[in-house]
Amino acid sequence: MRSREDFQNVEEKCLASYAIWSSQSQGRKYPEKEHDLRTPYQRDRDRIIHSTAFRRLEYKTQVFVNHEGDHYRTRLTHSLETSQIARTISRTLSLNEDLVEVIALAHDMGHGPFGHAGEWALQDLMKDHGGFEHNTQCIRIVEHLEESFSDFPGLNLTYETIEGLKKHPEHFYADKKKRFRSLEADLVDVADEIAYSSHDLDDGLRSALIDEEQAAGIFLWKDAIQYIEKSHKKMTLNQRKRMAIRLIVNRLVTDVVAHSQKQIEKSKIKTREDVQKLRSSLIGYSPEMKKHVVELKRFLFQELYQHYRVIRMTDKGQRFLKELFHVYLQKPAQLPPEVQVRAKKEGVHRAICDYLAGMTDRFALDEYKRFFEPYERV
Repeated sequence: MRSREDFQNVEEKCLASYAIWSSQSQGRKYPEKEHDLRTPYQRDRDRIIHSTAFRRLEYKTQVFVNHEGDHYRTRLTHSLETSQIARTISRTLSLNEDLVEVIALAHDMGHGPFGHAGEWALQDLMKDHGGFEHNTQCIRIVEHLEESFSDFPGLNLTYETIEGLKKHPEHFYADKKKRFRSLEADLVDVADEIAYSSHDLDDGLRSALIDEEQAAGIFLWKDAIQYIEKSHKKMTLNQRKRMAIRLIVNRLVTDVVAHSQKQIEKSKIKTREDVQKLRSSLIGYSPEMKKHVVELKRFLFQELYQHYRVIRMTDKGQRFLKELFHVYLQKPAQLPPEVQVRAKKEGVHRAICDYLAGMTDRFALDEYKRFFEPYERV
């Protein structure tokens, strides 16, 4: 039988000297006895997977609202794809795969329903009441809102996991130099971008809001299609599209691994303390690939995110959330009892914001019907 100590010994033998070894973790806010079989970051991962906030990601919008179709990405599938990409890069660069996995799985838990539209609505509603930002909400969830344990609030994740989830340090540190930096967290940021850029292109093509003729002007797509036409002549249209997306992901991941390794060697870092002294991330694309990624993201913004149907979906979601917010604010007694209790402790605006941010698309739509459709049961 292999114990936690065995896994930690393997880390120290196999991971890079500048990786985050779980045996050197700075621990948890509320001290706990170490598990016999799992490392601290493996426990963090399991706590995320079993959390309510993680399960809700299944019915939260990435780009397409849940009822638009069963095959589009959700926040949950995006998080899983990000994790898969991040683990591949981490394993290749000899970084801590367990820490990378937990950060990737948890990184989007602070998002509300209806994609970025939900965040924009909550930002507007909370501008005079402490604000709202999905990254800070993620930290609020894992440190405060999740109620899985009787001995402490939140999930009591390790210091390194919490710091890795602080994707936008300007929201957490007055002095950015105080930020705890890890290559593992920097890696997840890049994996996140690879995942959403590639799968948003895939979903855009699947939905027919964009087509192959439009995508033909994008280097990454054009290059993938040219390879397929030379090497795989007998393919259906769906097989061709799926292979093109796989080729794009593979090309981006391969480029990140090669360029990041060069940057690491050039920096001459040896320890995790050396990583803290870095002024910028060592994990990223080569300059040439960066241009292609910027081109792809610009294309998606113009042709998909600004498509009139996507704008209709997002605007509708914002209206639903704003109207629900005002209904609750006008008469807080309509909120569930546990939310009313939180309102007395933290203020009604923050309690309503937390409640709305935790909703799935489906629940928010059902709640809207309960309030505004006369024959809907409340």
